[in-house]
Amino acid sequence: MSDIVLSGIRSTGNLHLGNYLGAVKNFVKMQETNNCYFFIADYHSLTTHPTPGDLHKSVRQVLVEYLAAGLNPDKSTLYIQSDVPEIAELYLLLNMNAYLGELERTTSFKDKARKNTNNVNAGLLTYPVLMAADIIIHHADKVPVGKDQEQNLEMARKFARRFNNMYNVEYFKEPVAYNFGNELVKVPGLDGTGKMGKSEGNGIYLADEEKVIRKKIMRAVTDSGPTEPNSAIPEPIQNLFTIMDIVSTPDTVEHFKNLYNTCEIRYGDLKKQLAEDVVKLIAPINAKIAEIDADDEYVKRAAKIGAEKARESAVKTIKEVREIIGIRKFY
Repeated sequence: MSDIVLSGIRSTGNLHLGNYLGAVKNFVKMQETNNCYFFIADYHSLTTHPTPGDLHKSVRQVLVEYLAAGLNPDKSTLYIQSDVPEIAELYLLLNMNAYLGELERTTSFKDKARKNTNNVNAGLLTYPVLMAADIIIHHADKVPVGKDQEQNLEMARKFARRFNNMYNVEYFKEPVAYNFGNELVKVPGLDGTGKMGKSEGNGIYLADEEKVIRKKIMRAVTDSGPTEPNSAIPEPIQNLFTIMDIVSTPDTVEHFKNLYNTCEIRYGDLKKQLAEDVVKLIAPINAKIAEIDADDEYVKRAAKIGAEKARESAVKTIKEVREIIGIRKFY
């Protein structure tokens, strides 16, 4: 196996088409050739104060959907963050060497504090420290991150370097960002702007029923149609064509682009075809979600295997970190 790759998974919301086609399909490939750690970030979600029932249900749903999408607990380490208490200990130890000024300057903190003025908690402030603990506890080499997390990854590199310098060791690696290059598929949302995402409410989810998928696509933003042959395709329509490029056959895409270029396109027909192709893509995964969701023993086994493998790595790290720092038992 090659590099250690770690990626966090949000513990809220469902897996949408953009997640699956963008990152998760690549994760499924990577677990064949890399030592991969994938974790469900339930500690991180506590910054928004979810109710206990909702939190537990969300974590299970995320686990089920990632299993259904192809992550294999026997090939990768798929675990729940709170099942590895050593992460919380490393988070505490790293916090001792994280400074208020640098944490307050992080873009993610400033953005979230501005949007949620009534809930600016310490967990929100120290989010980059917990993220650093998540990463370096397994000595990850590479971390797939989006643009919005690049600064936090740089903070993780800083905390790893600071620990090494402070204790005069070369213990923690400085992980690098990993992107999928040309393999990364960016799926736009159905609202005519930006990428597909939970917070934008513009997504198609793998757990959506067929009728829900069709309804969402039929409601997608369009315009009144082209008035000049071969005119430029505006963003809302281009978004639909982009999704069609991903899920439909080349001849289907060519057919509808020709109709657009000759001003003969009917968006209702395009949407019906797109819905048909999306349903065809999602249906097997949707069925797998239902199958795994009904098999509680398999879900428990997957969580248990992941926790055991993750803890094996984390326990070793914490033992060595304690030795380096000077935390030793007297008995």
